Amino acid sequence: MSSTSETGHAQNVDSFLSLNTFTKGYGAKYNPSKAAVQAAQLDAMYLAAKTAVDAVITEKTKFNAAVNARVNLFKDNKQLATRIVNAFDTTDASEESKKDIKGFNRKMQGKKAGKVEEAVTPVDPNTPVPKTISSSQQSYNQQIEHLKGMVSALINEPTYKPNETDLKVATLTALITQQTQANADVATAYTDVSNARIERDKILYAEETGLYNTSLDVKKYIKSAFGATSPEYKQVSGIKFSERK
Repeated sequence: MSSTSETGHAQNVDSFLSLNTFTKGYGAKYNPSKAAVQAAQLDAMYLAAKTAVDAVITEKTKFNAAVNARVNLFKDNKQLATRIVNAFDTTDASEESKKDIKGFNRKMQGKKAGKVEEAVTPVDPNTPVPKTISSSQQSYNQQIEHLKGMVSALINEPTYKPNETDLKVATLTALITQQTQANADVATAYTDVSNARIERDKILYAEETGLYNTSLDVKKYIKSAFGATSPEYKQVSGIKFSERK
């Protein structure tokens, strides 16, 4: 079987509309006994399929927006972590505490812990939603944990009293909350896209009852009712559908 791209699903729905339009043009001559290929059922299938394909597009747009919002919240983490280290170095904290802060910074920068930042630029709205987000999701989780570690050390140091608002403990704590929510929003949006894809695939490609197999049955009926060399069958025989892998 051949694979079907996101565009291919929409093309299948458009092809089904063309096929259904031809069946309507045959009027009373199109009179199959199988309920699944009767006129009313074809109308219902087209509507369900179009709704399902559109739902994937809608959820994909939401996912990309959530990803871009997360990128914007996380993009300054490395620079921020370095600034925290420098601010902490000017306090009366113990060398051990300063060492701990620097350790979290090294992890944030991706040193001795592997890269922790998968995405550093907003995604193109036309970029396909990935099949999995586990790797990037975990890397963002790691960044949150590194920042949490730094803030924990700051809280326990009474001489850490920066005048810069974005370096204050309260500001950093609020940032952690925002980043945690942004990461959760991406996970939720991804789940919504995945569920929409599952529903779309059921409607378009379910064995026997999906749009793809129904389109084949419609063609077979027209071939049997009008003949293999008939102009009616020639109208529909060239309408292309892509099968889902």
